[in-house]
Amino acid sequence: MGGWRNWYQELVNSKPLFLTIYTTVIVGIVFSSFYVFSAVYSPSSASANWFSSPPSISHSPVAASSYINVAPNFSPTLKVSAIPPPRPQSRSKQVKPIWEVPQTKRLPSLKSFQLTKELVEQRVQDNIIIMTFGNYAFMDFILNWVRRLTDLGLSNILVGALDTKLVKALYWKGVPVFDMGSHMSTMDVGWGSPTFHKMGREKAILIDSVLPFGFELLMCDTDMVWLKNPLPYFARYPDADILTSSDQVVPTVVDDRLDIWQQVGAAYNVGIFHWRPTESAKKFAKEWKEMILADDKIWDQNGFNDLIRRQLGPSVSEDSELVYAYDGNLKLGVLPASIFCSGHTYFVQAMYKQLRLEPYAVHTTFQYAGTEGKRHRLREAMVFYDPPEYYDTPGGFLSFKPFIPKSLLLDGKHDLESHFALVNYQMKQIRTALAIASVLNRTLVMPPLWCRLDRLWFPHPGVLEGTMTRQPFLCPLDHVFEVNVMLQQLPEDEYGPGIGFREYSFMDNPSVPKQVKESRLEVQLCDDTLIDCQASSNTSSPGILRFPRHSSEETVF
Repeated sequence: MGGWRNWYQELVNSKPLFLTIYTTVIVGIVFSSFYVFSAVYSPSSASANWFSSPPSISHSPVAASSYINVAPNFSPTLKVSAIPPPRPQSRSKQVKPIWEVPQTKRLPSLKSFQLTKELVEQRVQDNIIIMTFGNYAFMDFILNWVRRLTDLGLSNILVGALDTKLVKALYWKGVPVFDMGSHMSTMDVGWGSPTFHKMGREKAILIDSVLPFGFELLMCDTDMVWLKNPLPYFARYPDADILTSSDQVVPTVVDDRLDIWQQVGAAYNVGIFHWRPTESAKKFAKEWKEMILADDKIWDQNGFNDLIRRQLGPSVSEDSELVYAYDGNLKLGVLPASIFCSGHTYFVQAMYKQLRLEPYAVHTTFQYAGTEGKRHRLREAMVFYDPPEYYDTPGGFLSFKPFIPKSLLLDGKHDLESHFALVNYQMKQIRTALAIASVLNRTLVMPPLWCRLDRLWFPHPGVLEGTMTRQPFLCPLDHVFEVNVMLQQLPEDEYGPGIGFREYSFMDNPSVPKQVKESRLEVQLCDDTLIDCQASSNTSSPGILRFPRHSSEETVF
């Protein structure tokens, strides 16, 4: 599958791209039916405080279809209810609730944002503080992270800012923030870059600084989302010094117990882990910090794994789910990968769903399109909050549901040939849809994508042995398309106008305004030899437009 990594980029780098697209439209090769949503409206104004107020609704959108429905036999999408505005979290008269915008017009001195025990103590609840950190480039991820927690009724939250721009931005949003004094760049940092590794060292420094305050610490990366309050789960293991997530993709348990430590062969992942302020945990944090500060070539996660596996075993007791690690005194637990999900166990395997469990969290690992790919995956799962204009774009939307022959999905062996036959069949239809969206100046709602083989960055037999990956499975967009490349701003005079797109679950998202969902025109393709099948703007019945197959661009307009 590595041969498809640069498919879209190669396509975009070819000047004949749009010639091919428009030729496709003119010839009228239509592989499926389309939803065309009306676009006669004025764009709604975006609210500057979209995390603290309900979306403004002002108009209507686009739509259409007549197709064979290929419904998924299961979906990794977690259904969510209608999204209310975040409620301010009350704590005390001295501490402002989260999302309460400051009344003052002057930013306090940056010294007041320094990390102190008193600052943390203001937000602690039941002796626990929940933290993440990042720079300004991850502002939307941080707001999403905070919003998901406050929606779960949690307010013992603090965000560390790696640059002063983020300190100011979060303060004016009403988000509890402290200055980490790192003076890091406000730009996005690529995975594996020197700045990325510097961020990892900042995490170890932060943990080593907070644990001596005496509070339990739930440390998280910003590219993860909480789906359920995890604190009661952690309370089930009061003797654990550290509870860590992992990159395990093969289940070791089928319920909500901790993973069986002897069967966890993958790396422990430092994107989600819970620390207690015990002497063993503080000793470990200090040595971990000193290790990665002494050698800037050591990745924080590798250092964590090397150090904690220095000694691993035995179990704390015969019936305990914890294991002695590090120096033989630290008690470690491995969070179950089925409900503290990685990008693989959640988006590819849907392990929690197959085991009939409720997931606590999803971390956007195991994906292939950088920050843009992480964001898109969370959007596919409908667990990412976007501003109102994302859900009601000028020009309206275009969606379609492709026809996929049963033979491409189910017949024969699941191998490279059958996988690419299935993927290519879908890509041709999406190519046509992109062409039509470009001509109509609409935003394309991507269809669900089906794959027969997994995508990974190392050689594999199609699906990883022992995993719960079904074949075929509903695969993330970044398994087939280079999402980050598709979102690049390329010179229009060379590549043509950009074509916006949305995730396949877009129209199911409660954040899409009611008017957008209801202002829909269904286009049914018909045989032009029939009397009632003529190119016309007149609808044969309310909300339905019959249109001849193989119509040219001139006929459409």
